[in-house]
Amino acid sequence: MITRRGVLKLFGVGVLGLIATAAYPFIEALARPRVTTYALTPRGWPIGLKLRAAVIADLHACEPWMDLSRIEELCAQTQGLGADVILLLGDYVSGMRLRTGQVANIEWASALGKLTAPLGVHAVLGNHDYWEDRAFQLDHATTPLARTALRDAGIATYVNEVIRLEKDGHPFWLAGLGDQMGILPGGQHDGRHTWGLDDLDGTLAQIPEGEPTLLLAHEPDIFRKVPDRVSLTLSGHTHGGQISLLGWRPWAASLGSRRFPAGHYNVEGCELIVSRGLGCSVIPVRIGNWPEIVLLDLGTA
Repeated sequence: MITRRGVLKLFGVGVLGLIATAAYPFIEALARPRVTTYALTPRGWPIGLKLRAAVIADLHACEPWMDLSRIEELCAQTQGLGADVILLLGDYVSGMRLRTGQVANIEWASALGKLTAPLGVHAVLGNHDYWEDRAFQLDHATTPLARTALRDAGIATYVNEVIRLEKDGHPFWLAGLGDQMGILPGGQHDGRHTWGLDDLDGTLAQIPEGEPTLLLAHEPDIFRKVPDRVSLTLSGHTHGGQISLLGWRPWAASLGSRRFPAGHYNVEGCELIVSRGLGCSVIPVRIGNWPEIVLLDLGTA
């Protein structure tokens, strides 16, 4: 026979279980990032070029979910990885409605500006960096506020632009693609239609044929169009779906996000790595998608 005390214990365990279940999505969303390491030698990568790259994606800076102190902590964590180069994949601004306050562009950019690496810190923008910029949506000729903030913080930021870098006598290129969803028709997001600022052909035309290239593209949607001359494509945007229950993802940020939600992909020799990112958009919830910093060890496997 179950005693009254036993019933109370079972009730208490049940209540605690419900509380833990309800709290877990927020715990994961606010967790210290894991470091996900990929060791690979992409197609066309020079023999002898060993490159370590740290990749940060999808801050979505806002209070209380990604406040300034948390951004500073993850920057310190990234700095401790000893990377040759640090790559930032966009969506620095919030994109959240459930928030208690904003983190000003100058604040999150200044925190990122403290990152250092021998080959520098390099960035592209994400869709929310454009969507939350009312001035840009009204006049596409204006410089996005996020780009200005990054440049003022000393971070090179690319929109369909490239840069040649060199390590141990081996050159390689970074190509930063313009965002594929940055323009909202009529300045309003209807949940379906967006226009891109990306120019893949024009960007790659700036790089000599046969040169090893890392392509930074915020959304993974472009991947199936990327030619095999690109050694590796790096993307964020997806958050791994934010919610992943035994592989079931009820939500995707784009068509490409559903096809390439997170991890390493090799399609006919073309390679893509998609970061689960750090912050949240729309709702402050993560399930099965722990925040992550990606660490690449290229030329080591």
